[in-house]
Amino acid sequence: MKRNLLKITDLTKKECESIINKAIDIKKHPEKYFSSLKKETLLMFFEKPSLRTRISFETGMFELGGQAIFYSIKDSPLGKKESIEDMARVVSRYANVLAARVFDRNDIWSLAKYASIPVINMLDDFAHPCQIMSDFMTIKEKKGKINDLKLSFFGDGHNNVTYDLMRAAALYGLKMDVACPKGKEYSPEEIVLEEIKVLSEKSNAKIRVLDDAKIAAKDSDVIYTDSWMSYGIPFDKEEVRKKMFLPFQVNEEIIENAKSDAIFMNCLPAMRGYEQTAEVIDGEHSIVFDQAENRLHAQKAILLFLRDKF
Repeated sequence: MKRNLLKITDLTKKECESIINKAIDIKKHPEKYFSSLKKETLLMFFEKPSLRTRISFETGMFELGGQAIFYSIKDSPLGKKESIEDMARVVSRYANVLAARVFDRNDIWSLAKYASIPVINMLDDFAHPCQIMSDFMTIKEKKGKINDLKLSFFGDGHNNVTYDLMRAAALYGLKMDVACPKGKEYSPEEIVLEEIKVLSEKSNAKIRVLDDAKIAAKDSDVIYTDSWMSYGIPFDKEEVRKKMFLPFQVNEEIIENAKSDAIFMNCLPAMRGYEQTAEVIDGEHSIVFDQAENRLHAQKAILLFLRDKF
């Protein structure tokens, strides 16, 4: 049966663990997987630009013995010249996996509905599952476990990374605090909060949305932040957003409030002096470049999982 990865909760906790363990093995023994997807094709639709996503998927597919095709839809949005339904059905005849990085969640949902091949969400406005799989892989590498940890996120609560981090924390039954400004533009959507509530009731996760960064940082094992100006946000909002988010900047005071062995994460790109200080991202707690590298290994494991090659 065809599987898609549109958000992290398309996977069970057990499946997440299997993918993470496979990713760790791929990282240690890449040569074992050089022909795992031999002669297979990954087609990538890009509406939003990316450094890490494109390069890691293209490299990963090559290292698995297959090929990746980049197709820009930036100047020809999905559904404008040809229906999404027709596009999905056509490309399913050419490729083995379809991945898309888009602005609108409805576009990725439509691609998944009509494609007969697995569809991977490389990012939309609602989820970023590939990032979260690499994040949890990195946490497991650094902490030796994922269970029983506290994760704290600072900054923009109204974005895809925040949403999927919350979903993953709920799936694993973790403690998580999201520290962000009040207001619909900065806080998680109600539909996400309802989703998290249902998941947390099953897993006993403790997830809170706060407007106090110091409280959120207390006893945290993982300190996480993301850009204040995600792709698509108008530049004329930059100064207003910087003013709103500055109380949630990850600085030395935030790090000191966390556990002494806390790790600092940012999915990148990062702006020093904005979402975190230079001292934090370049300091001893930071693991952001290991985190970035693991996009490659986690995505290779995701591809193998969706192609039933475990």
